[in-house]
Amino acid sequence: MIYRVNYRSEDLHIKGYLGLPPELPAALSHSMAAEADGLHDVTIMETLACSILNTGTNVSESSIDLVWEGRSSASLPKLPLVIYCRGGIGRVGAVKFKWVEEFAAQGYAVFAPTYRGNEGSQGRDEFGGSDMEDVMTALEWLSKLSWIDHRRIHLLGFSRGAINAAYAAAHSPLVSKIILWSGVSDLADTYEQRIDLRRMMKRVIGGTPARLPEAYRLRSPLYYAERIHCPVLIVHGTVDEQVSLQHSLRMITRLQEVGNAPTSHLYDGLGHHFPPPQHIAAIQRMFDWLKA
Repeated sequence: MIYRVNYRSEDLHIKGYLGLPPELPAALSHSMAAEADGLHDVTIMETLACSILNTGTNVSESSIDLVWEGRSSASLPKLPLVIYCRGGIGRVGAVKFKWVEEFAAQGYAVFAPTYRGNEGSQGRDEFGGSDMEDVMTALEWLSKLSWIDHRRIHLLGFSRGAINAAYAAAHSPLVSKIILWSGVSDLADTYEQRIDLRRMMKRVIGGTPARLPEAYRLRSPLYYAERIHCPVLIVHGTVDEQVSLQHSLRMITRLQEVGNAPTSHLYDGLGHHFPPPQHIAAIQRMFDWLKA
């Protein structure tokens, strides 16, 4: 089951998607969602059926309230959590519902913030600037839910989302493990490599790396790797033309230099997006690592 969520980050309303394991009874999923709906500044906006197991149909917010009434939060199961940080900006790289469903099907709660300025959220996406707070805020309110296993709160950052995920891991003790999948590690390198993105980055960030070096370093996990103390998994295809493999290789080296021992899953001959069979295998291998 997937729930569309509205929450407050700083003074902005941010959208996100909360996915729960499809094998849970619908009434139990709605009860868990209702606890989130009861938190200050968090609202469940609508309920979507999970397509993997097709467990139900849309239900109204009022029906969630009825399910929750009279039930104790102590009776809810504890679930590990993955916060999935999307890539791209705007419509490019929007939250992949299939990913939310695939992760939830592993028995995990999943939350995917859209970031400010995207998919109906207020504000302006700064490609790793103030929008980093949207992940930090999500971490805080999700950790307050009685059914989240606080020992297993994980982050996954895909492509540009690696910037947001790595920043949160570096600044929050709540994070247990982090996956950086096809992730940007040095945004100045991205500026040099991706001529097609230069205009967007100059507009969003305010200038070039030469003019604003600190703004680009802020958005580069390579430069705060020493603050990431949890286990790290690096996933990357070796022929990725959108985010060069060198981003991950440099991040692996930097993490090793500061005493972290990252695990790497490098896929020979694969690009930024994996074909379905390899994608399914990579997801399973990733969750084997999370569950170890």
